[in-house]
Amino acid sequence: MDNNDGVVRSSQAAQKAAWRKRLVVERLQLEDRLARNEALQRVMRVWLVDRPDTVIGAYWPIKGEFDPLPALFRWQEAGMEADAAGASQRRRIGLPVINKVDKTLSFHRWYPGCEMEEDAYGIPKPKDTELVHPTLLFVPCVGYGLGGYRLGYGGGFYDRTLAALSPRPFTVGLGYTHGFLPELEPEPHDLPLDALLNDNGVVWPLPLP
Repeated sequence: MDNNDGVVRSSQAAQKAAWRKRLVVERLQLEDRLARNEALQRVMRVWLVDRPDTVIGAYWPIKGEFDPLPALFRWQEAGMEADAAGASQRRRIGLPVINKVDKTLSFHRWYPGCEMEEDAYGIPKPKDTELVHPTLLFVPCVGYGLGGYRLGYGGGFYDRTLAALSPRPFTVGLGYTHGFLPELEPEPHDLPLDALLNDNGVVWPLPLP
């Protein structure tokens, strides 16, 4: 790496840090965040209707993030109703647990009322529930740009996890419209999300005209 590459990467890192700080503050101060949350819940429920998955990974919301768990619980209940008619398998929801050694995530079963404990970062995680292997993964977005690229918190947990998973789950970013960053450019190691949803609907892939 020459000096110019180092300068560019340093500049990109500083810009991303500034975006993260601004967007988290904005998100926490959104006066209509409850309404946005309800709108994205509806988008998510509709989007899930035709998905074949029976194990979905998500996250525990922090710092004003969209909460995907009510919509996923509705999805799980619909699967249980179908089970009664012998029409589908039992659906399961997984939440991330951080591996302290390699800084990757594994997913353990979550259900309303299950016992929780805090991880090393103070985020609740399921306690002593079984490991699950999601085929669909909902990922929180601090921000997002063109082409389905995501701005996260900078820890690299999802990047490392997705690089290690085989087969790779279908990835779906979730965020509010305020997080759109038209200037966000991917770095060489960045992989686009397979889909991205916000409170207005499907952002990526772009719908056909």
